[in-house]
Amino acid sequence: MLDRVLRAAMCGVAVILLFARATDARAAGGAKAYWPQWRGAGRDNVATDKGLLQEWPEGGPPLVWTGNKLGDGYSSVVIEDGRIYTTGDRKDGEYLICLSDANGKEIWSKRIGDAWKDGGARSTPAAGAGSRERGAGSKKSKQLVYALTPVGDLVCLSARDGTPVWQKNLKKDFGGKMMSGWGYSESPLIDGERIVCTPGADDAAVVALDRKTGAEVWRAKVENCGGAGYSSIVKCKAAGVEQYVTVLGKTGGAVGVRAADGKPLWRNATVAGKTANIPTPIVRDNYVFYSTGYDDGGSAVLKIVAKGDELAAEEVWHKDANELRNHHGGVVLVGDYLYGGHGQNQGFPFCVNFMTGENSWPKRRGPGERSAAVTYADGRLYFRYENGVMALIEADPTECKVVSTFKIPDGKPPSWAHPVVAGGRLYLRDKDRLLCYDVRK
Repeated sequence: MLDRVLRAAMCGVAVILLFARATDARAAGGAKAYWPQWRGAGRDNVATDKGLLQEWPEGGPPLVWTGNKLGDGYSSVVIEDGRIYTTGDRKDGEYLICLSDANGKEIWSKRIGDAWKDGGARSTPAAGAGSRERGAGSKKSKQLVYALTPVGDLVCLSARDGTPVWQKNLKKDFGGKMMSGWGYSESPLIDGERIVCTPGADDAAVVALDRKTGAEVWRAKVENCGGAGYSSIVKCKAAGVEQYVTVLGKTGGAVGVRAADGKPLWRNATVAGKTANIPTPIVRDNYVFYSTGYDDGGSAVLKIVAKGDELAAEEVWHKDANELRNHHGGVVLVGDYLYGGHGQNQGFPFCVNFMTGENSWPKRRGPGERSAAVTYADGRLYFRYENGVMALIEADPTECKVVSTFKIPDGKPPSWAHPVVAGGRLYLRDKDRLLCYDVRK
């Protein structure tokens, strides 16, 4: 009898311990979030999470924690190995900031440049394992994190404690320039042992650097490139050639340069704007979508084809600025459809067939106001509007169905930082705050 009682008691204790561990794991975010670069590992703002809330409770999903004192800026966040990285302008300059993903508390911060005049920091960092260095008789992986300031300082720091590793300046070292006066805003791309970015000089439109040392690997020469755009680079293998694709400034248009050596492969300026080319291109197989929200740009899909030993960009479809243009909230490709916000400072939800350009949703105003930043996860589009309204919309080409909305509490517009969904959480940078929500079922 006593044995049975003891066994039952021990089972009860085990159940309590398991429940406590599960609760702790849930509080800590469960599986580690992984979002190492701008727009995620695939640079496409498509999260791999499953089992997420298909609608939110009134007032929004549960708030897990809030990180504070990040400074001014529109930088989004990247997440790796339980740490979050972002940039922000504090009183004495711009900082690269590392937070704990468990509770949002600061682990370290490092000043990387002067504060910017117009809205603060804007580039999103990139994180990743770097060189292997010997320590205490054994190999140790050194994690590195990178950021670009509006004045063109590209910095590499130790992810462990923010110790500087190397630094370049896109203007001084490569003769770079921006297409207009809002400062460098792209988010650098980590690709293997390289980091790739856009100085915007004719003889160094795009450059690849050794990401451990900052040494130059190659530079891409693009005649009359128009300066650097505000877009960020993506990688693809179109027409059988590995290449980097971005949108340059003014008349520079969309370009592809060979990943191996930076050789320019193709160029298209159909929808290039003179003020600011911002959205990151969308790539799939041999196809490239790009857009601009300013001037007479619009949107286009290109097919990259081989022409002898050269490549060319053939226009599949093109829409003018009145039909389709994305401001700076980005576009996502889900299945065969592009989703995002149409218009300069409008954010009308749109759904367009990637291959044909056919509009699937009627033009109408969304649940929030002005520009909308968009991320996709588990069948849902996460629209973040400039006035701080978050909307959950079905990714369904047959109908624009708004499922849920909530207002970011005590928001500080303009609410421009792109939302991130990773590890079952929704991360919303709101100027000097980072709000972390639990969006799991």
